[in-house]
Amino acid sequence: MEPLCPNLDLKPFHLSPISTNISPLFYSHRYRSSNRRLSCLKRRVSLQRDDSSSKSEELQFSGKEWLRSVGKGIFGFAATSAALFSVFCDSPALSESLTVAFPVSRAPEVNKVQRTLVEAWGLIRETFVDPTFNHQDWDLKLQQTMVEIFPLNSADAAYNKISAMLSTLGDPFTRIISPKEYQSFTIASDGNLQGVGLFISVEPNTGHLVVLSRVEGSPAARAGIQDGDELVEINGEKLDGVDSESAAQKLRGHAGTTVTVKVQSGTNFSRSESPIREVKLSRENIKFSPISSAIITHKTPDGYLTKTGYVKLSEFSQTAAPDMENAIRELESQGVNSYILDLRNNPGGLVKAGLDVAQIWLDGDETLVNTVDREGNMQPINIVDGHAMTHDPLVVLVNEGSASASEILAGALHDNGRAILVGHKTFGKGRIQTVTELHDGSALFVTVAKYLSPALHDIDKVGIAPDVQCTTEMLTSPKESILKNNSSASSLEADSCILVAEHELDVQESKGTAS
Repeated sequence: MEPLCPNLDLKPFHLSPISTNISPLFYSHRYRSSNRRLSCLKRRVSLQRDDSSSKSEELQFSGKEWLRSVGKGIFGFAATSAALFSVFCDSPALSESLTVAFPVSRAPEVNKVQRTLVEAWGLIRETFVDPTFNHQDWDLKLQQTMVEIFPLNSADAAYNKISAMLSTLGDPFTRIISPKEYQSFTIASDGNLQGVGLFISVEPNTGHLVVLSRVEGSPAARAGIQDGDELVEINGEKLDGVDSESAAQKLRGHAGTTVTVKVQSGTNFSRSESPIREVKLSRENIKFSPISSAIITHKTPDGYLTKTGYVKLSEFSQTAAPDMENAIRELESQGVNSYILDLRNNPGGLVKAGLDVAQIWLDGDETLVNTVDREGNMQPINIVDGHAMTHDPLVVLVNEGSASASEILAGALHDNGRAILVGHKTFGKGRIQTVTELHDGSALFVTVAKYLSPALHDIDKVGIAPDVQCTTEMLTSPKESILKNNSSASSLEADSCILVAEHELDVQESKGTAS
């Protein structure tokens, strides 16, 4: 299976447990897509000097139209060298080219960001999901931002101007991060990082930074920070308008250092009535596995003793699918009769990992998800010759913290008739981002499409509603369980949603409707 945009430099990464709002789309050979609709961008950068010793920079991009009026109004700068930008594409449909000149900053680090600006502008111009660019002239935005960047003296100030330009698109998930931030954003493949152990995301309705979940045993968990809490300040800096990756960058740091955060409860009562508390957190080496499992034994209504395999998936890292396979293989060897897959407070991660996990439970050539590009073209992503590891009855637990890849997985299993959903409506993050490392080491995140479930239900800003709701209260009545790995006996015994899931499994067994 070819990627949607083979000329686009997609860089794989691991999702940080303190940043959750990015879900880049990656494909493997096990999936197929009916066509390729997204525009493709080929980027070349060369540096030349002409005989007059003025510096000329040539950046070549794809373009659908002539760049109108870019450079108008900026040629008045005296005693500056000119940057020449040639816009082109290999595609016959996008074959126009154009060279535009404008002043190059005297500050080398700012000039470097100028090149990054045009590179980012071109990528967004060809791939951003909204072809109206939030009802604005995107070509004119390049001109305006270049004028604003020209007199600056620092790269940080220049990056701020690019961020301001991107914010006009009205999409919090399309953004740029500096080279330093991108290096911090990328986590080693062993799943270790130095930080406080939080999964955070921007709440789409309010724009507030909220805690989706915490790594068990992490400094944040030990300090009593709860799912749903709002982050108000980090080290005295208010977080109004700050995206989740920037906040995550502030939370990360070398083990042994500390960070002070202010949080406001969002779980027990309204935030307007909740006091803000200050918490000092130590940064540590955070080790986490995306999978924990257990065997829950209970009696069915007719008196039979059954075993249910409980698997909790906390995030979609590169190891999610192989770890899931190992967990199911172990549970099958112990004779389980049914499964509960817990995706509550799973903020997402690598979408490819979500698709890989889905095929563990599905057969044949089922549709896993549909994508809709900026021209409204829809394409399904299907399993190719799938063979499920088990056909035992399955219930999937979801809630408001289940986002992105979690929603894709839940939708795939539900719409294909493989699982019943129990819990609460999911987060509603159904956008596809590509992640491209730019020439200066920074990274551009661009929303290029939207997801629809296999049954064509919109996910973005809507979420997925469960078949059966359950209360979030913790019960006191014990139940027999045999636990392994990181699952807590007390939490499973008191989890009312698991009791509801067990009831639904009993109903499936009584009807003989094993999937």
